[in-house]
Amino acid sequence: MKSLRIAKKKPTQDTGRKPAPGERKAMRKRIVLSNTNALEVPGLRDLEASAIGDAEFENQVMGIPGPVVDQLRAVEAFKTNQGWGLFRRPAALMRRDAIELSKAIRSIQAENKTTLRRVITGERASGKTTLLLQAMSMAFMKEWVVVNFPDAKELVINHTAYDHAPGTNPPQYVQKDYTAQLLRQISTANEAVLDKMKLSQKHNLPIPVPEDITLRAFAELGAKDRDSSWQFLQALWKELIKPGGPPIMVCMDNLSYIMGNSKYTDRDFKPIHSHDLLLVRHFTDLLSGNTKLPNGGMVLAATSGSCSPKSEAMEFAIKAKEAQQTPGAEVPQWNPYLARDERSYNSLRDAEVQRLRGLTREEARGIMEYYAASGMMRRVVDENLVSEKWTISSGGIIGELERSTVKYRI
Repeated sequence: MKSLRIAKKKPTQDTGRKPAPGERKAMRKRIVLSNTNALEVPGLRDLEASAIGDAEFENQVMGIPGPVVDQLRAVEAFKTNQGWGLFRRPAALMRRDAIELSKAIRSIQAENKTTLRRVITGERASGKTTLLLQAMSMAFMKEWVVVNFPDAKELVINHTAYDHAPGTNPPQYVQKDYTAQLLRQISTANEAVLDKMKLSQKHNLPIPVPEDITLRAFAELGAKDRDSSWQFLQALWKELIKPGGPPIMVCMDNLSYIMGNSKYTDRDFKPIHSHDLLLVRHFTDLLSGNTKLPNGGMVLAATSGSCSPKSEAMEFAIKAKEAQQTPGAEVPQWNPYLARDERSYNSLRDAEVQRLRGLTREEARGIMEYYAASGMMRRVVDENLVSEKWTISSGGIIGELERSTVKYRI
């Protein structure tokens, strides 16, 4: 009796190249800022330093100059879910909220002492992150020093190494790799300003530093030594806020991630509050006003309408501040039966709130004319079309307007 014997197939050898470490993340975060198939918009003007604060450009789309685009890339101001890759070059609408911020920047530049601390909030896709980008663009043009935390999520989700900061009681924690990366970002984006400034104070640093080194080279030196990166960042900050220094803009997106416990744990495996991370503490002290900016500047934070944790303390602080800013409005009271994160609430209660709403019809018309001139919307922009798209986009929510006109045409 014979039995059926079927030869087993040998596994095929995998000849494909495996992605290198970090390659997939780089592809996921890749930013495309130019579409060669899009038309060059005739008459598109670049925003200039002299035009910042000028209400003449309201409702117009203004181009972002090439050098500023490089600086914005360095601070990771562009996001993958935005529509930059649809058009020939980066440009943004000067809506009324952007004009208001530009006037504040011009005022701070003139007085050189005042500090604006503001939380930008609004519906999903209302343009909060883009408004942060526009503020950074104008700060770069005015030769401010810009420090940006692109996503608060990266600070608290336990994806970067952390260590107990010696000499801190209660314990606080330093994130050396992230701090080194932040120093490199500051050095690259603010090269022109930092090259004009030299180290002028004595600092207790673990490695020797030349006396006549520029602040750009000083930041690069700290970025190369992760173990002493926090000491370098502290020393750099002291140099920047000395009398006669430049105004400073500090920005953070996705604010709610730092308004509560982080995913890190202490030695007893208890959650570490986000404000016990030194980088987060540095930002919240600026936002609350505990840390001053002697030479003036801005501290801006933006909330996120998608993929962000809920923070009762943050939401209550925003509602209470909005009520205080509105004449005649009743200030809400905290529910006494709910526990409140006092540290998160206190970091926000003295900051201004700017709520983004939908575009006006004039603003919607301005951005739609830009879409049509780019060749991305092949329809005549008239009152009927503007009214139709403004209504479809929930009253001019700019992200929805972009989807209904150039992404998913209906």
